[in-house]
Amino acid sequence: MKKRLELLLLLLAGLLSAACMDYGENETEHIAVDDTPGLFIVNEGNFMYGTGSLSYYDIANRTVENNVFLRTNGIKLGDVAQSMTIHKGLGYVVVNNSSVIYVIDIRTFELIKILKGFTSPRYIHFVNDEKAYVTDLYAFAITVFNPRTLEITKRIRTDIAGKSSPSTEQMVQYGKWVFTNCWSYDDKILVIDTETDTAEGYIQVGKQPTSLVIDRNGKLWTITDGGYEGSPYGQEAPALYRIDAATRRVEQVFPFEMGDRGSEICMNGARDSIFFIRSRKEYDNGREVSRDHIWKMSVEDTVLPTEPFLTNASTNHWYGLAVDPNTSEVYVADAIDYVQPGFIYRYTSRGERIDRFQVGVIPGAFCFNYFDN
Repeated sequence: MKKRLELLLLLLAGLLSAACMDYGENETEHIAVDDTPGLFIVNEGNFMYGTGSLSYYDIANRTVENNVFLRTNGIKLGDVAQSMTIHKGLGYVVVNNSSVIYVIDIRTFELIKILKGFTSPRYIHFVNDEKAYVTDLYAFAITVFNPRTLEITKRIRTDIAGKSSPSTEQMVQYGKWVFTNCWSYDDKILVIDTETDTAEGYIQVGKQPTSLVIDRNGKLWTITDGGYEGSPYGQEAPALYRIDAATRRVEQVFPFEMGDRGSEICMNGARDSIFFIRSRKEYDNGREVSRDHIWKMSVEDTVLPTEPFLTNASTNHWYGLAVDPNTSEVYVADAIDYVQPGFIYRYTSRGERIDRFQVGVIPGAFCFNYFDN
């Protein structure tokens, strides 16, 4: 659910989301995988239709299995599958609008437990083996749970000195500090002290930072989408930001053009290059169109690249992006029209296409499975 939703609509959805979680009995099958490296693809599905699903791609054999959660467990994944994280051999699948996290076996896809008690969960970060954080779009709090017991232990308030009550998104850690971008109608990177489990402060950036990574030099990188035309929060040109994690000082801002969109910032395995999606206006036979391209730059660069790393010749929507931490191969999720099943494109670290395969509706997130996560 990366696209913006009004709070009233979300509250209505909350009343109906239970209908999108099918706990009825369905036929099941056994789909075990070996220790060959793989890739989970989290397909959001259409909002309010409960069509979220989980796909699994065998990296070495270039084969894909779709709907592995439904086929294994006999129940639907739910409404708006948001993200997935692996920790200590277990996969944690966050289903945003169904307000749950499924804990699954990463070899058999079998359901181990359902974590409940969230409002609109987004991402998980494991601080250690006994503490994990779950960000939330509308709860204005970060939920803390114990990975050993799989029980919720507390909530961290995200309001700072009464100035704001920000939503929270992706997380990265530097020392004892966890940083999380506040995307929905906000312009901050929130700072959490993991020793006290408190929101300690924030870093001011541009409107709506969409994602967050940290490089090998201890620099935070975030990319803003700038809002949208007609937004009550306003609109500005998107930008890429480099921030020193130790001093929390914004070191450089790389501005885009007004009307561009920025999202999905990622890093390669060496953490010395960043990749991101940048949408921009182009002209095709005199007609203005918006196209999504993948851009790459070194963390040492002082200017934006002038040419894309990967060019999208169509007007399909490149919605998700991931870089393999071991090989630096690039995976791009094409949502097409947000209705039909999407496709994943796999490229070498040099931008040469290796594979293309079909997955579920609105593929938006990736999770690499190397069995040592």
